[in-house]
This record gives sequence, structure tokens and C-alpha cells, in this order.
Amino acid sequence: MQPKRSTMAAVAVLLVIIWGTTWAAIRISLEGFPPLTGLVFRFAIATVILAVVARLRGIRHRPDGKRWAIWATQAVLAFCIAFGIVYWGEQWVPSGLTSVLFSTMPLFVVLLAFVSLPEERLGWWGLMGMVLGFGGVAVIFSDDLAALGGPMVRHAATVMLAAPLASAVVQVVVKKWGQGIHSLSLAVMPLALATLILAPTAWWLEGAQAWEWQLRPILAVLYLAIFGTSVTFGLYYWLLQHASATATSLITYCTPIFAVAIGTTLFDEPLTLRIVVGSLLVLSGVGLALRRPTANKTAPSSVGAEKGLE
Repeated sequence: MQPKRSTMAAVAVLLVIIWGTTWAAIRISLEGFPPLTGLVFRFAIATVILAVVARLRGIRHRPDGKRWAIWATQAVLAFCIAFGIVYWGEQWVPSGLTSVLFSTMPLFVVLLAFVSLPEERLGWWGLMGMVLGFGGVAVIFSDDLAALGGPMVRHAATVMLAAPLASAVVQVVVKKWGQGIHSLSLAVMPLALATLILAPTAWWLEGAQAWEWQLRPILAVLYLAIFGTSVTFGLYYWLLQHASATATSLITYCTPIFAVAIGTTLFDEPLTLRIVVGSLLVLSGVGLALRRPTANKTAPSSVGAEKGLE
């Protein structure tokens, strides 16, 4: 059964608000924990929460070859690589700029969808949006990013563009082959796998680094685990099952509005004119890329609705 548009819109707004605050929360968590270690704590707590919820709802994960392939793709690309890069990069890149760079994900989604999801292919408006969006990225990188916090900022910002690309691949994979898999399974199983991968990696790379058991970073990790992961990914994969991949990626497009405001307010993060102009170009380009022809607005989702059988 297709949910009401008002319900889907409410879920999308909630995701925008929560994910718009997680960029600042990540930066606070880095005050007490090394990047991968903080990520392991976040994913481990979220895995336990989602596993309990799935158990209480009687959801069976029913692993098979196809599902393991999807879960592994999500775990490696979305949770290990994309989140790992974001956590690593936020040691130098302001949280607001990080969110803007990650908001290029819909541009990668529409590129991949052109090949893998024919029903979501771009029209001329979408192509114009692609050009405009990547032009905005070029404007951002034409600025002296090193002036924002040191020589590592430009390098880290460049590497961080791999995060939205990895997430875009996962978005298309789940949309194309994830039909019939419960949204909670699409969240908890990849998170569990990612935790198992990241835990020894964090111990190997960061084991000698000191942890600061302070209230602020601990609360930030808990917020990221409960709201920024458990709540959001459970809802996000549910929404992806009922809306197109490109429309769902609109969430990533909207989050910088909150992230930039929080970053400049709480952390006094600097903003230059080129970054402001480039950010506006990125957001405008994504908006055009997500514009759908009228004929496609009522096209059925390629992923079947949940039927309570999982």
C-alpha cells in the first residue's frame, strides 16, 4: 500500500532536520574520539537499537545470496567508505562545507540512474542542473580552501567528494535490486557488517590514540547513534521504497541549509564569498537535476512496497 504524500513529506522533512544537525554533531564527537573509533561506537549502538526494534516487530531478515550482496555493498560503500571519509575529513573541513560537498550526491545519483534506472533518466533540465552543480563545485575549489583552517583543508575537501559518489552507488543499488527487503533489514544488517569491519580497523589505526571521556562528545555520539542513524536510516530506506531514487536524494540537497547555519553559529566556521556562490550553484544545480517531467511524477516505484511479510 502506497503511503500518503503528506506522510512521505513529513518523513522527508524530519530527515532533513536531523541530518542537517549531524554534521555539527560529528565535529563535536571528534573532540573526544578518533574518527573511526567514534564511528564504531555510533554504528554499534545503532545496530543494537535497530536489531531490538526489528525483533519486536517480528521482522525476519532471510539472508540469501542477493541480500548478502546488497547488505555488503551498503556496508562497504555507504557506511565504511562514505562515513569514514566524512569523519576523517571533518578534522579539517568545516562542517557546513562538508555538508555542501556531500549534497552533490543527487548529481551522482542521476548520472548512475541514467544507466541503471531508465524510468528516472534526466531531461534537459536535469542535464543543465548537472553542469550547474559541478560548476558550483569548481567555484568552491577555486577558492583558497587552505585559508579555512590549514593546508589539509583543500586535500581533505577533494577526498570528501568520494563520499557522495559511494553513497550514490548504494542508493541506485538498493533502488534497483532491493525490492522485497524490509527497510529495517536494509538498515540493521549493513550497519552490523560495517561495525564488524570498522572495529578491528579502528583498533589497528587508532588504538594508541587517547579517548577524551567528556560529556559533549559522548552525548554527540549518542545523538548520532540514536537519531542520526537508527531513526534516520530506518525511515530513509522506507522512503526509498516508495519514492524515486532521485527524489529521495532531495534530502541530501536540503541539509546544507541547516548544517551551514549551525556550523557558523556554534563553531564560528568561516565562509568566503566563493564558497557561498559555489554552494548556491551546487544547490541550484541539484534542484534542476531533480526536476522531473510531469509524465514521470506518477510513475510507480521500481521497489515494491512493504507488505509486512519480512
